[in-house]
Amino acid sequence: MSRIKEKFNELKSKKEKALVSYIMVGYPSESATLSAIRGLVKGGADIIELGFPFSDPIADGPVIQKASTGSLNNGIKIEKFFKLVKKIRSETNIPLILMTYTNILYKQGYQKFIKTAKNAGIDGLILPDMAIEESKGYLLAAKKQKMDTIFLVSPNTQKNRLSKIAKATSGFLYMVAVFGTTGIQTKIHQYTIDALKSTKRTVKNVPVGVGFGISNEKDVKKYVSVGADAVIVGSANIKIMENTPKSKLEGTVFRFTKKLKRQTK
Repeated sequence: MSRIKEKFNELKSKKEKALVSYIMVGYPSESATLSAIRGLVKGGADIIELGFPFSDPIADGPVIQKASTGSLNNGIKIEKFFKLVKKIRSETNIPLILMTYTNILYKQGYQKFIKTAKNAGIDGLILPDMAIEESKGYLLAAKKQKMDTIFLVSPNTQKNRLSKIAKATSGFLYMVAVFGTTGIQTKIHQYTIDALKSTKRTVKNVPVGVGFGISNEKDVKKYVSVGADAVIVGSANIKIMENTPKSKLEGTVFRFTKKLKRQTK
């Protein structure tokens, strides 16, 4: 059983939902990445999503795009990324998800990249631009390495397509909360709530997480109350990392994460 599945089983037994916390590795610095990770773990994050920078991050809004550019400028390439992942894994057994784009894997070869990721301590992959129709080679390589494949759906994904994506998904299904890119939003839309309830009725084999635009305790509480098995917070973490001195970063991330996690219980 994967670390991700074990975590969801553990949370289910405690009647809790998962807090999934995203950061961009290498931004604003490598040392800040490690400080933020320690704050996330101490604050109670259940799963950590690690962004690997890409030159054209189409699913991401301005906050994460800026972080991706900054990470690239800091020299975060595949070898350095996995070195940092190994460092993180040496400090914690928390499930780790790698979020990047398909071309990064395709260029190296799915099998080679996923094996390297697994050996470094990655438990699951999120590729926002991986189309289900083109995923056969990716899924075979992931299955061979016992790597979870987390696919995305949107509020307007049709039921037959949703079922197909859910069958290919392991770990959890990632439902995008808004039409558009990631970022800090100001409103939870009724269409998202309706879509989440509908998705939960259709999808039985994996938990359903909601991400994009979740930035505070109120958002977390609302999505948990309407049935989300996990809430994913990203841009809000990046903003904290941008605006907090390194000496205070771990503590600030810890306090923010603790407040969010409290709403999943």
